[in-house]
Amino acid sequence: MSEPTRCTVVGAGAWGTALAVVLAEKGHDVTVWCFEPEVSKSLNEGGLNPYLEGVSLPRAIRGETDLKSALRGAQLVVSVSPAQFVRGVMGRAAPHIEAGAMVLSASKGIELGSLLRMDEVLFEVLPGHAMRNFCVLSGPSFAREVATGQPTAVVVASRQRSVAARAQGLFQTPTFRVYTNTDVIGVELAGALKNVVALAAGTTAGLGFGHNTTAALITRGLAEATRLGVAVGADKATFYGLAGLGDLVLTCTGSLSRNRAVGYRLGQGEPLERILGDMTAVAEGVETTRAALELAKRVEVEMPIVEQMYAILYEGRAPADALRALMTRDPKPEEWS
Repeated sequence: MSEPTRCTVVGAGAWGTALAVVLAEKGHDVTVWCFEPEVSKSLNEGGLNPYLEGVSLPRAIRGETDLKSALRGAQLVVSVSPAQFVRGVMGRAAPHIEAGAMVLSASKGIELGSLLRMDEVLFEVLPGHAMRNFCVLSGPSFAREVATGQPTAVVVASRQRSVAARAQGLFQTPTFRVYTNTDVIGVELAGALKNVVALAAGTTAGLGFGHNTTAALITRGLAEATRLGVAVGADKATFYGLAGLGDLVLTCTGSLSRNRAVGYRLGQGEPLERILGDMTAVAEGVETTRAALELAKRVEVEMPIVEQMYAILYEGRAPADALRALMTRDPKPEEWS
């Protein structure tokens, strides 16, 4: 297949829109499928998306609300719906994905119930031809900064090096640098689990603690994510790269992090229901915490930060008590998987 020029982004949130901007800047014809008609109208009439307020978008980006029409002729299909909606949305998209198209997953999460990664979900719902040219994209990348052209580095992973290299060529610009990887499992899990650690980092900040505490959470959170990843077949080295440590640092410390913001408000004593009710975008870490804990139990991996975050979110545990429980665990050597 020659380099795709007809690209469809399935999901019109901030991240999907930012990726559409990157593709448009490469000269591609870009359609964004929008669940909400008002978002499609805003894209087409004003070059704006309310999920990226104040960012002017390239005229090459077109909004569409009909999946069949959006996918007609698409040579690149980017799946970027919130993780818990990927199965439903891409299941509807499946009959309309054309043979030979590349499918790229950019959602970060673990499906509740099935405990499947996004690549596994797509394998179940998409036809075989759609998965022959499959890859995932992840890494430290706030949507607003990508959309406004701030230098960013990410990673594309595929089990086929040629597919990863082709995706690299599609996305790489002077401000969006793309590395390749073959560890789909590690890139997927690292992108999902960093959101749980970011919730914890925000919670400790909300409690009034500073950089020492955040650094400890990042480091030990990385250890937990690596343990789980290795247990399910990922490459340990992936967790030290852009999809792992890079995204973890960004999400735990950056002011644009939705998950950190949710954690901060939890630490301040606000109830989860009120916090989520105030949000227009999805904080993936809230649901991923549940799925990650279940997956860890299934493969018998210890994840104390995830356990305490679950207790805060779903069992009413006071954040200060959860932090105390982490700090008073039995002393042990620092070991890495």
